[in-house]
Amino acid sequence: MLTSMARSPRLPLQTLAAFRAAARLQNLRAAAEELNLTHSAVSQQIRVLEEQLGFPLFRRHGRRIMLSPAGQSLLEGVEHAMAHLDDAVLRAMAAHGSLELTLRLTTLPSFAQRWLMPRMGRWRERHPDIAIDLHTSAQVVDLHREGFHAAIRQGHGPWAGLDNEPLADSPFVVVGTPATGLRLRDAPESALADEPLLGDVDWWQQWFFAGGIRKRIVPVAAFNDAGLMLQAAEQGLGIALARELLAADALAERRLVKLSQRAITVEGAAGYHIAFPPGLKAWPPLAALREWLFEEMERSRRTMGGGAA
Repeated sequence: MLTSMARSPRLPLQTLAAFRAAARLQNLRAAAEELNLTHSAVSQQIRVLEEQLGFPLFRRHGRRIMLSPAGQSLLEGVEHAMAHLDDAVLRAMAAHGSLELTLRLTTLPSFAQRWLMPRMGRWRERHPDIAIDLHTSAQVVDLHREGFHAAIRQGHGPWAGLDNEPLADSPFVVVGTPATGLRLRDAPESALADEPLLGDVDWWQQWFFAGGIRKRIVPVAAFNDAGLMLQAAEQGLGIALARELLAADALAERRLVKLSQRAITVEGAAGYHIAFPPGLKAWPPLAALREWLFEEMERSRRTMGGGAA
């Protein structure tokens, strides 16, 4: 039976921000610039922390630093603790009513361009007092660190330190210009393989396989942004395999038409979620955004569809 237990040292809290920045950037000078401190001040804070703990947190390789196994363990705890602290601050501000009525939202460029922006007029009509500060990035943004209130993400979730709610899991459809649809109206689906294909080869193979079509698939172009791919399709550069949700407005306006009735769920392509810090769930601007997004998604589901060209 244990009769005594080693007590963990009481960490100097002012050193943790320097440790976190240095661990993330793996460079003391970059960490100093981020924190608006001098290089020597960051070095001193990390040295104080290591002396307090009694073991090194980094391995030095010239100007570059790398976390030791002990440092990696500490970073995980520090990130978790700071996320909880940020969450508590947001809850306090929301309870006090001191959060500004500007909601900072980050999402994928394709989602912003093809679905969100065409609907923002209805958001402004309903909530003229809540501004949206919209940021787009193909990378997953750290909401706590970058100061965002919410993210619309594509993925399976959950995301560490965040609540998330599913918005849509739209199937993939084949789309092209109305002229292409007219030209291929009486052609078999296998003829689509001979068209200039835009998009991911694996996804196209899944689409053709679902229809029992065995042909060699060679797309003429691949894109890291679905919005650009759909723009290319609208300009007649080829036919695209895209989420129906992102193509919905172009289909409704006949800028694009479906070239097949068949829609598939692509393996590896997850749906859309809204993710946010748990402490903001009841914050009125975020609650309003979530309600509006669900309504707009339902509106999109009702208007999507229609037959092939």
